[in-house]
Amino acid sequence: MPMTTMPSTYLVLPTAGAGTAAVPARRRPIFGFRSPSRVPATRLRRASPLIVVASASAPAPPTSATSLDALIFDCDGVILESEHLHRQAYNDAFAHFGVRCALDSADPLYWDEAFYDELQNQIGGGKPKMRWYFGENGWPFSKIFETPPSSDSDKEKLIDIIQDWKTERYKEIIKSGTVEPRPGVLRLMGEAKGAGIKLAVCSAATKSSVIMCLENLIGLERFNGLDCFLAGDDVKLKKPDPTIYITAAEDSTFSTQKLGVDSKNCLVVEDSVIGLLAAKGAGMSCIITYTNSTANQDFKDAIATYPDLSNVRLEDLKLLIQKSLVTG
Repeated sequence: MPMTTMPSTYLVLPTAGAGTAAVPARRRPIFGFRSPSRVPATRLRRASPLIVVASASAPAPPTSATSLDALIFDCDGVILESEHLHRQAYNDAFAHFGVRCALDSADPLYWDEAFYDELQNQIGGGKPKMRWYFGENGWPFSKIFETPPSSDSDKEKLIDIIQDWKTERYKEIIKSGTVEPRPGVLRLMGEAKGAGIKLAVCSAATKSSVIMCLENLIGLERFNGLDCFLAGDDVKLKKPDPTIYITAAEDSTFSTQKLGVDSKNCLVVEDSVIGLLAAKGAGMSCIITYTNSTANQDFKDAIATYPDLSNVRLEDLKLLIQKSLVTG
């Protein structure tokens, strides 16, 4: 696809809402150029892996105020390393519908790996990604409309159609049997359930896509045994907004799909700064299991950071949340 130099593009990161941890509004360059093929080859130097393990000698505080009552997992990047699969599904959708942001372009839109790593680490959710991209690079020509959509309703229709097709394509990839859960996830879920700790999955992805992933990767029995399951369809605002985690912790008296626990007694497992901000904004502690595409991010607000969960035990997490609640 021919490369075209365009002006620098900036993304205004969302700020936390009322009652959440304040995130200073700022403008951050997301890409040097609008064309994915112009993303510089040289990226940030990868930081050495940070692994934090709680000390077994730490004094045990009163459990009534510092217990681990709920363990909440993100899905993409935590339960499975999936971003390359999402990128494949988006590119397949763009090719299927002949999506082109320039009339003279012979090739459909293609998001390369470097570009998508930047994009998915800045903007949560598939539809917001496309809204931002088309808003910056021009609404595309496609087989869906003869000319680029101009009305808000046509723009939303375009995005909905592409996203629906992309979701079905992603499901096909997951069902192929070539995808496995990340190390340690199933064991840690089993330990939590066995200890009477509530278990949840909260993902910004499309609900049907997450359900299919969980049924195939953690199994139907574990999925049906979740105390709470929320997806992007269940909340109006995506991460880094904390709504999905605040909703998960709500009173369970009138809903069997809410945890009914104090947010300070919840521990979230995330893989990116977007998820970390959402967890912290909800008043929850968070550990990070980073992926290749998120390893360079600043996780200073996480209570622990790991390359994966293979060597993480439930007792480690109990000690970590006790320490975080005591020290504030």
